[in-house]
Amino acid sequence: MTPVLSSNTQVILLLTAPLLLGKAGSTPGLLTPTEYGALVRHLQDIKRQPSDFMTADADDLIDGCKLIIDQDRLKTLLGRGFLLSQVVERWKARSIWVVSRADPEYPRRLKGRLRFKSPILLYGCGQVDLLDHGGLAVVGSRHVDETLVDYAISIGNLAALSGKPIISGGAKGIDQAAMTGALQAGGQVCGVLGDSLERAVMARENRDYLRNGKLTLISPYDPCAGFNTGNAMQRNKVIYALSDASLVVSADLNKGGTWTGAAEQLDTLKSVPVYIRSTGEPSAGLTALLKKGAQLWPNPHNAGAMRDLVERPVQSPSEPAQDSFALFASDRSSMTPQPHPTTADVAEPAPSETIFAAVRLSVGAIMSSPKTEAEVAAAWDVSLPQAKLWLQRLVAQQAVEKTTKPVRYLAKPSALFK
Repeated sequence: MTPVLSSNTQVILLLTAPLLLGKAGSTPGLLTPTEYGALVRHLQDIKRQPSDFMTADADDLIDGCKLIIDQDRLKTLLGRGFLLSQVVERWKARSIWVVSRADPEYPRRLKGRLRFKSPILLYGCGQVDLLDHGGLAVVGSRHVDETLVDYAISIGNLAALSGKPIISGGAKGIDQAAMTGALQAGGQVCGVLGDSLERAVMARENRDYLRNGKLTLISPYDPCAGFNTGNAMQRNKVIYALSDASLVVSADLNKGGTWTGAAEQLDTLKSVPVYIRSTGEPSAGLTALLKKGAQLWPNPHNAGAMRDLVERPVQSPSEPAQDSFALFASDRSSMTPQPHPTTADVAEPAPSETIFAAVRLSVGAIMSSPKTEAEVAAAWDVSLPQAKLWLQRLVAQQAVEKTTKPVRYLAKPSALFK
């Protein structure tokens, strides 16, 4: 569904939006969010709405608002009708729509969770109804190594198989990796951009996904707006508000948009659970988020487990966060993405502690000599991804020793009955 530009939203655009054509500069005198909020409250008090500024008695209405907004300023902004028509035609040619808080299509999640902090306007391309489907927010730093990129791709893959959209910021690094992983696996993605929506909409790699309803790109900022650090940070609250749960893959300590967004969510907004990556190399930023109340990502191993995790009601951590990098698996191989799960993997039930206990007791017999992952999976009669997960856990418990070049696993009998 493509929203129709309503009369209310046309007026809101005139009053608050820069209406950029290409790289043109912004318009001075636009209403700030605070000024717009005051004007809306006044209009509600007098039983009017923004679209009434386009009616025959508009001059009387402008005069009635003079104590809120200067009359000449209102007239100047409302007089940008020709510019608005040019911009709207440009947006239509690029399949870009815009909704305001006055429209029924505006995402309920944003209004409900952010209230007056929700964006006045939301520009987008793709299916607007995807914005109320929820999903998993995946965020992280721009500059990360290939191991974390592959990890984010695997998270996107599994979210797609679980039927849960990925919601992210579209920036290079973790954001793009998670989104790509979901799209490649046939899932849905919502990208919340801090700048350059028009350029992203026109990008060749996005067009098919936008057309077939798999990708929706949105921004609280003009489609032609360039990069702005403040905007990049502010859009993070939108990412969290649209999601059911969130995963921070990487974050710099006390700096950057990823840190700011996650800290704000933990300290004040508290809309959704915030998980942090719990495997691979340790991170000072992630450990600090843990101390603020983030939870360790439990590494769901199949689509059902991922779906249950995303749909889990918000809960506070049961105990204070421990200090430390010891919470992370030290073996970097645990970050290696699993092969794309098959239908059999998706249907496989989550293993209970009883099953794992039986698996652990079988280690001495199965791995009395070095075995490959495939050989262990065959001996246990489980999928390769499931075998890898159990092997990672056994290595962490020092029940199994892992060698490299080539990768093999060997039982450590003395450790099995500790």
